[in-house]
Amino acid sequence: MITTSTVVNSVVEKLRAALARGQWRSGDMLPGQRELAEQLGISRPSLREAVIVLETLGLVRSMPGKGVVVLDAQLSDSQSHDSAVAGASLEDVLQLRYTLEPFIVGLVAQSISSKEVGQLRLTLMDMREALEAGDSEAGVSAYIAFHEELFTLTSNPIFQSVVQQTSNALKQSAEVLRNSPEHLAERLEENEAVVRAIRSKNSAQASAEMRRHILREGQRMGIELNIPDDNLPT
Repeated sequence: MITTSTVVNSVVEKLRAALARGQWRSGDMLPGQRELAEQLGISRPSLREAVIVLETLGLVRSMPGKGVVVLDAQLSDSQSHDSAVAGASLEDVLQLRYTLEPFIVGLVAQSISSKEVGQLRLTLMDMREALEAGDSEAGVSAYIAFHEELFTLTSNPIFQSVVQQTSNALKQSAEVLRNSPEHLAERLEENEAVVRAIRSKNSAQASAEMRRHILREGQRMGIELNIPDDNLPT
């Protein structure tokens, strides 16, 4: 039987080979998800998984509302990032996310466009469809894609290199997310609360909802984060 991971690995290798031979060059946009999935003969969730792997390798980057752009990746930088993140614990990952993501969504809430809000809601719809179909792989892919979209919406250029570390750290914990598909509904509900606050341009509420989400992620993983905060969300 061909497993999802086998399909994804095969697609990753095909796309890496295409990039290596220059089919798409630095700065080019990959074909749209539907078109590329049809070309490769795979489902869109499998394609999204493959794109996540390529992002981890520093070969492409997802741009909300635009598509997937090919990067001029420096191998040494990619290896350095992967090595640093590989040694991180789940608590390390959650601490990093708690430090950055609430602040990022607060900034995003101040400047987000209606089109960008629409893209976030579409990704949450992917999560809901995966939940209803009982497809945990697609659910994890949509969850990671949602948070990566939030990362890319920050307008502060200094954040970008740090955000890449956060994105890689999130992928690093993906196996734990896959092993707890029963929590997908909770993750969806919490992320929907984040988007409602962003849509209302309520920066403080968006940040609070994201802090609450990450603390609950820790609880679901059996990790009580030691956060130096006087007023933690309940």
